[in-house]
Amino acid sequence: MNKFSRIVIFGWLAIAVLGCTSDFEEINTNPNTTNVGDIKASGMFEPLLYNGANAWLNYTWFWNNELIQFTAFTGGTTRQEHRYFISDGNWQSVWNLYARYANNALHMYDLSVEQEDASLQAIALTLKVLYMSNLTDMFGDIPYSEAFMARFGGTTKPKFDSQMEVYQQMFADLETANDLYATDPIFIKPALDGMYGGDMAGWRKFNNSLYLRLLCRVSGRAEMQAGAKIQTIIDSPGQYPIFTSNADNATVQFSGNDPYRNEFALSSEGDLTSSGRKITEQLIKMTVVTEGSDQTFEDPRLAIFAKKNPSIDTNPDSLWIGTVAGCTEEERTVVDRGSSWLNAAVFCRADAPGWFMDYAEVQFILAEAALNGLISGGETAAQTYYTNAVTASIQKWAEFGDYSEAPVSITDEDITTFLNSELASWSGAANKAELIANQKHLALFWIGMEAYHEYRRTGYPELTIGAGTVFNNYTLPTRFAYPTTTMATNSDNAEAALARMGGDNNMLTPVWWSKQAIDSGN
Repeated sequence: MNKFSRIVIFGWLAIAVLGCTSDFEEINTNPNTTNVGDIKASGMFEPLLYNGANAWLNYTWFWNNELIQFTAFTGGTTRQEHRYFISDGNWQSVWNLYARYANNALHMYDLSVEQEDASLQAIALTLKVLYMSNLTDMFGDIPYSEAFMARFGGTTKPKFDSQMEVYQQMFADLETANDLYATDPIFIKPALDGMYGGDMAGWRKFNNSLYLRLLCRVSGRAEMQAGAKIQTIIDSPGQYPIFTSNADNATVQFSGNDPYRNEFALSSEGDLTSSGRKITEQLIKMTVVTEGSDQTFEDPRLAIFAKKNPSIDTNPDSLWIGTVAGCTEEERTVVDRGSSWLNAAVFCRADAPGWFMDYAEVQFILAEAALNGLISGGETAAQTYYTNAVTASIQKWAEFGDYSEAPVSITDEDITTFLNSELASWSGAANKAELIANQKHLALFWIGMEAYHEYRRTGYPELTIGAGTVFNNYTLPTRFAYPTTTMATNSDNAEAALARMGGDNNMLTPVWWSKQAIDSGN
């Protein structure tokens, strides 16, 4: 990390080849001081890992939580993402970030091939897919097969592959990475790896668990035959090892020492939440049992995610109160009063970890697949996977209970009680698919944009779209629009992509794998 200022990460290539030319962040990049030949593949690894994890943390707080109604900035009008006020500059920034990191991962791959470092070849492919999957899931059709080729004399106006083609190519890259991991390559500098300490077995499990995530994403498209591949993966643990416990989670551990610090290390409670992003009534509704005016039971994770508003005037009974996502300007001051806050004591720590993926998500994927008949086992297996998933999520968060302003302790008995409650009971749920999706939604808290992606795929949880969401025709954004510079510099290919997706360049056109697109026959 102390070499960041000397590392060339070629962010400009990502911008050029994908058609973006301005307003991109330069994270630890100085393209004026180092030549390509001076770079070691290992020198690119830490920025990709640590800066990538911090980008994930920032996006979950800034974008995911506001779009998916975990939080809403109702304390003022300086931020209105929860009302879908999202500009071209925002689209540009999101496009640039994912494209830049994917390009840097590919650059690390090219260098590692040249330098005969099989461990970094495999990791580079895994990270490339991680970043590119988010790019396509945010925008739909994107360049993949012709992307990032400018430095080899390739086109600076790459074609946009269909989202189906993008997914097929990502699957191929994950298969290649898995084969590389299978050769047991040696990670030369384990101290650089703040996620698995250079353990290639851990990276391989992450690679194949990411494969499951993406197979799940396209499972509504029969032509992708996702169920057959998921079954192959779970039937072949030697060939396709996946997460089997929380010990396998793709967790980036920050030491807390500069520059290995969490994104929110220097954020105050006001910066994070009390002056802006408050917990919503949607999250309270999903985590608290209310009978009349009494709150009789709560998800044990809630007191780790959030804290009650300490204002005695507005919250005399110390209730969990949530603000209203998508409220009008007139409603804002009323709904914000007494609203609960994110738990800054948990999240604003220099050594707080960041997650790309966890074991709970894998178990939720298998629960849904079994319930839908995509894999064997039926409802019995689905219940087992579901129980494993909820248990794993609560156990993961329980480790951070001590950091809460009011320490939280969660026992095995508490988990059993929760699984038998009306919030999470398998036997008590009339709609098992909704139960799985809702609990998966909560388990994805603080993991990048995943809850937003999953909502568009499943339609769950049921959200109430507020009367103030005038900026996108009272519709939760179905995608982000291509930035203006992309439309200007690569217009023919971008227009062809929009025609293929069946809509205009706006936040109303659904992406190919989404429930909306599938239900409409697109």
